[in-house]
Amino acid sequence: MADRGGLPRLLAQRWFAPTFGLATIVAVFAVVEALLRADLLNRYILPFPSDVVLALGRVVTEENILSRMGDTAFEVLASGVLVVLVGVPAGALFHRFPVIRAALETWVAALAAAPVVLAFPLFLVLFGRGQKTIIVISFVYGVAPVLLKTLEGLSATRPVLINVGRSLNMTSSQMFWKILFPSAIPSIFTGIRLSWTFCLVTVVAVEFLVNLGGLGQLINDLAERYDLPGTYAGITFVILLSVAFFIVLERVENWLQPAP
Repeated sequence: MADRGGLPRLLAQRWFAPTFGLATIVAVFAVVEALLRADLLNRYILPFPSDVVLALGRVVTEENILSRMGDTAFEVLASGVLVVLVGVPAGALFHRFPVIRAALETWVAALAAAPVVLAFPLFLVLFGRGQKTIIVISFVYGVAPVLLKTLEGLSATRPVLINVGRSLNMTSSQMFWKILFPSAIPSIFTGIRLSWTFCLVTVVAVEFLVNLGGLGQLINDLAERYDLPGTYAGITFVILLSVAFFIVLERVENWLQPAP
């Protein structure tokens, strides 16, 4: 008799998801390679994936990639930490005082959709041509998702939990730290992941535009040399940096809210 639980157990294996994801990426690369060699895709826009893989080593050895990744990672981390330190308390403030929420929530949502990166000349005048400008622009771009998702998570706390807290005569501080905040952690971390994605995109974009250090400058340099495999290899390192940040955030979320 067939084991009907075999497939669910296979899917539940911790190694299955990353292995399947890696296999999917390899399959997509193989399809793109085949389409390029068949002249069905423009090889002057898309390089051969095999050339990009070979360019990864060249970028590491010739372009000081680790130092550039360190610069970009520092800028993302600095702006991301500022986003959390400002966005989470601000979201809690909006939840605590409905008047502030009614007055400012729409403006914060509008900020999330605003093309702030286009104002980088103004930030250059205010903060100079350096890392401070990149961090400030990224912070402005990333703070809205954290604030709004914090507000959403706190507002979505189940009434039964709040009633339990009131029945135990909890203070406002106890109600927040023992009921509201733990309940809102998944929503808060959704906002943090979104905001850190915005921060990474903004950091690389400003580095590209201002030609100031980091992976963005490297991608700009390689594109100006018309080194397509190297350019896509630089983009690959941006993706790897994003994956690393996501893994760290997932670990922190699991630490703050262990699975039952």
